[in-house]
Amino acid sequence: MSTINVPKREEVTPANQAIFDNLEKAVGFVPNLFATFAHSDNALVNYLTFSNAKTSLKAKEKEVVNLAVSQVNKCIYCLSAHTAIGKMNGFTDEQILELRAGKSTFDEKLDALARLAKNITENRGATDPQVVEDFFAAGWTKENLMDTIVLVGDKTISNYLHSTTKVPVDFPVAQPLEEVNA
Repeated sequence: MSTINVPKREEVTPANQAIFDNLEKAVGFVPNLFATFAHSDNALVNYLTFSNAKTSLKAKEKEVVNLAVSQVNKCIYCLSAHTAIGKMNGFTDEQILELRAGKSTFDEKLDALARLAKNITENRGATDPQVVEDFFAAGWTKENLMDTIVLVGDKTISNYLHSTTKVPVDFPVAQPLEEVNA
């Protein structure tokens, strides 16, 4: 049950209305999580600017991080959204489940990325040095490390927003990993 309402377009500032209009054009709807940021005059634009900033990670690689972090943080909204986005980026259902678990048997480089994202999140930034070494050994760079840490922070923000507000999920709901692996 939601602890806060999802504001409608007419309930937000003109600046946020313009963002809603752009999201509607780009995505086809305004995701509830983004709409919830619009309770603040600044949070939505700040989050979207942060989330859409340039990065050394490709879209598919970003989804690896998004899935691993959202699983650790148990955010059903973000797991559902990034399962859909992961499929749009070419991942299969089985691959998405692996990435959510923080690993990849289908790609060694993505495995190192998923393990790093999971480890950073689980350890709240006190990352296991061996995981970082394995990340570099898989061919990732220091720039990729910095961008991955920033992306973990980005996804943690949206995970925490949903965990606090519990706004309704407006994507096909991802199954709990435990049920899938049972």
